[in-house]
Amino acid sequence: MRQLALFLSKCLILLFITSGIAMADNAVSVPVLVYHVLNPRVPSSMTITPERFESQIKWLKDNGYTVIPLKQLVSYLQGKSSVLPAKPIVITADDGWESDYTYMYPIARKYHVPITLFIYPGTISQGKNALTWEQLKELSKTGLFDIQDHTFTHPNFKQDKKHMSQSAYDKFVHRELVNSKKVLEDKLGTKIDYLAWPFGIYNNYLEQQAAKAGYTMAFTIDYRNASRIYRPMAQPRYMIVNSENMATFAAIVKGKAQGSIDTRALVNNKYQRY
Repeated sequence: MRQLALFLSKCLILLFITSGIAMADNAVSVPVLVYHVLNPRVPSSMTITPERFESQIKWLKDNGYTVIPLKQLVSYLQGKSSVLPAKPIVITADDGWESDYTYMYPIARKYHVPITLFIYPGTISQGKNALTWEQLKELSKTGLFDIQDHTFTHPNFKQDKKHMSQSAYDKFVHRELVNSKKVLEDKLGTKIDYLAWPFGIYNNYLEQQAAKAGYTMAFTIDYRNASRIYRPMAQPRYMIVNSENMATFAAIVKGKAQGSIDTRALVNNKYQRY
């Protein structure tokens, strides 16, 4: 009986391997990429050209990677599902720039890849370079774009805390986490479950407040693969910028560049308007 059980176990493992499915395992990790501005003309620390973005998507396709929805990864990380496709990867974009609609949308449609947009509602329909609510609703209805939260005004929690009493800071954090979630849900008619930390700033207090606000998972820019070994409110992502060549991009995707750059330095110039 024991030999039969062992034989069946080996057969099951072989089935998963040959079918291209990764079994549930705490050692399994998935790269989550985060983009910001797609811009063909004006370079900055947060910019990538549409051509570079498309070349990366094509590279993923050509090299056997499967771009999966963030929701599918979250389900796996939470233990609600036990399998992932072979070579999975997730694509996200932060803030709510108009380039998500102008440049990212056509590429996503061409290659049929799902993308999660982490939006802070305070910027929507504000300024010539921001998405409008109409564009955001259109993207949400495509089936390719999932909209999630990035706080209300994209604050620097670390700096803001220095200028507030604890009581004022508590109320400030509550507004940023709760109001943004409500606005997005009311405007788009969808459920908001995930959060991306502005500037990648988070701590135990903020994680606790995010959980209280109803988020089930939150994401950083800690330059590592997402995995079940990390806390639900501190899942890492890789920031992708134009200065990284294809070799660096390949190393990131393959998990060979974890923790190799200081992403905090990259965000210092994040709000240089273009």
